[in-house]
Formats: sequence, structure tokens, C-alpha cells
Amino acid sequence: MLRGDDPATSVVDARDDDESALHVAGLLGDRLVVTSSYYPSTSPVHPERVSYQLRYMATDFDVQGRGYGARVASVAEAMLRERGVEEIWANGRDTALGFYLATGWATIPGSEHLSAETRLPHTMIYKSLLDDAVRS
Repeated sequence: MLRGDDPATSVVDARDDDESALHVAGLLGDRLVVTSSYYPSTSPVHPERVSYQLRYMATDFDVQGRGYGARVASVAEAMLRERGVEEIWANGRDTALGFYLATGWATIPGSEHLSAETRLPHTMIYKSLLDDAVRS
């Protein structure tokens, strides 16, 4: 899903085994249908906040639009809040921006770019994990 269904293309991150990394997945029966990984990383929007970067979020094509990705994201966000994370950010694939915007993310104006890894259009996005009363 992430790399054009090419099994020779790696989606391994050097930080995968770090104890601070968070990997959350969704199963439908015994089938993996959603994946996501989160890594500590300075936010491009609020660098003073404790933040993580979302990478490698993917939902199997035949279950997209059924809420599985949103559920996995919600679980991950709750786990990150428990760790004291205040903001998450990502380079969101433009074809998935509808999903991100519908689940509370915002785009960073002027951040549109082609991914160096995939050569596909992306836009930087972020989401505050702070309570509404303390958002800025």
C-alpha cells in the first residue's frame, strides 16, 4: 500500500526498535489491515511542544473508508497523550488528506512537496493532542 505494493521496497525506519517509538496496527480477524508508526520528532509548527511524527500509516485498499484507520489513529493518539505528547505531525500523502482532515488534522500552508522517497505529492499536516482549553 505504501510503496505501490512493491515487496522489494523497504518501509523500515532506523528508529523502529527505539523504546520511544510507538507502532499501532489494526487486525480484521487474523489479517493486518492498518499500520502506523510514531517517532519522537520536533514539530515544524510548535517546536516547543512534545511531539511525535507519524510515518507509514496505511490501510488496506479493500477496507478503506470503513473507519479502521480512524480507530487505529484514535487508539494511537490516546497512547501518545498518556506519554505526554502534545502534538503529532506528518508528511501526509495528498491522496489521503481527506482522511486526515476528517480526523482533526490541519494542513501547514505552503508545505506542499514531492516526497523524496516516493516522488508522490505530500503536504505537511499536524494535530494538537492538547485539551481545547490549552491550545494556541
